[in-house]
Amino acid sequence: MNTSALTMTKKATWELRLYIAGQTPKSILALKNITRYCKEHLAGQYSIEVIDLLKNPTLAEGDQIFAIPTLVRKFPEPLRKIIGDLSNEEKVLVGLNIRPVSAETT
Repeated sequence: MNTSALTMTKKATWELRLYIAGQTPKSILALKNITRYCKEHLAGQYSIEVIDLLKNPTLAEGDQIFAIPTLVRKFPEPLRKIIGDLSNEEKVLVGLNIRPVSAETT
């Protein structure tokens, strides 16, 4: 997997960075999960940058990455990190301070 940025809009209000190590099952699941949560709860106001540490190991230093996969919320501040495959939606939303979209959307 190459380092890539998936930008949903030109004015992304949420900047997320997902650190992975190749195509491991946990890395693939983490990307799938965070993409689904963002589509559902951030409605096009986000960008996800995927950084493969097998290809760019020095990039781990900037965000002090010690485990993978790790999701880093760069913006809005403060910076937040979540480690793992991101399969627990409630914990991810709370960890990133994202308010779930209610069923009564107008």
